[in-house]
Amino acid sequence: MKKIIFGIFTACMLSMATPVNAKALSTESLTAVKPCDTAEVKSLLLRIDQINEMDKSSLKSSEKRELRKEVKTIKKRLSSIGGGVYISAGALILILILLIIFL
Repeated sequence: MKKIIFGIFTACMLSMATPVNAKALSTESLTAVKPCDTAEVKSLLLRIDQINEMDKSSLKSSEKRELRKEVKTIKKRLSSIGGGVYISAGALILILILLIIFL
């Protein structure tokens, strides 16, 4: 019985320890999922599309760096507009287990 409990506990701990690449997910779905349809959001998304369509091979490294900084600030602004609270799967399982135990 102790081995089964230890195995379940180990599996739960390992599932919480696996890194989730949330940043890559948010950058891919940033243009696909529009948080709001306000004019500000539309203008920010339009600017990101313009930067993505630019031919960056002829730019200097300092200009590319400025574009990267601009894109980062736009993405931070969009995420702050969208808001939301994200809970990892491991944390959700842990919360459910604790609720089951204590209630």
